[in-house]
Amino acid sequence: MGRSVSPKRNVKPARPSYILDEQIGFILRQVWQRHATIFAREIGINLTPTQWAALAKLTETGPCSQNLLGRLTAMDVATIKGVIDRLTARGLTETSPDPEDGRRLLVSLTRAGQQLAEKAAPNALAITRETLAPLDAKERETLIALLDKLR
Repeated sequence: MGRSVSPKRNVKPARPSYILDEQIGFILRQVWQRHATIFAREIGINLTPTQWAALAKLTETGPCSQNLLGRLTAMDVATIKGVIDRLTARGLTETSPDPEDGRRLLVSLTRAGQQLAEKAAPNALAITRETLAPLDAKERETLIALLDKLR
């Protein structure tokens, strides 16, 4: 005689070992999407986050090579080239020969680029404040310190 096996009912499946909502990459992407939405709404001018990064870094450093600018803004060679090409087409940056190395070009802000960066800086600071608004001061400090360790 065969033994009949009845199927178990209401058995909860085992918890998967990988839960997407708990993964740092997924969380960071969601946070980035929120920040990018705030950036687009609040920057006040027609700039992408990478274009703003290039303008802001050139404001800090002054003229520098495109290669160095890419490293300082965490952009690969192709990305920084495209960013600078678009900013130059808009009259916000320009290139000139490096007086110390004729093979290299220096990227610098034009007067219009300087003025735009000065105009956008308060908006960029407001974007950071809004992005971090759900956190209190201590949490903001801790978050920045922790993310800096992961950089």
